[in-house]
Amino acid sequence: MKKEIHPNNYRPVVFKDMSNDDVFITRSTINARETIEIDGVTYPLIKVEISNTSHPFYTGKSKLVDTAGRVDKFMSRYGNRNKK
Repeated sequence: MKKEIHPNNYRPVVFKDMSNDDVFITRSTINARETIEIDGVTYPLIKVEISNTSHPFYTGKSKLVDTAGRVDKFMSRYGNRNKK
């Protein structure tokens, strides 16, 4: 293996699944803007949209994502800006 290519600043980081508020602590080098206190210890906080506790593959439940509604909403706001 090559020397000096891996980061040295691994530290405990909290990842929070925003869809079901599940949190887990793991080691990472990712930079975080927010912090959270768990059991009296302050950790950097990274918010994620999906994790193993909410992903349909792991839960066995399918989740409907309304992408068509998002596109329609965008087009109604910004789609007609250049038309006269």
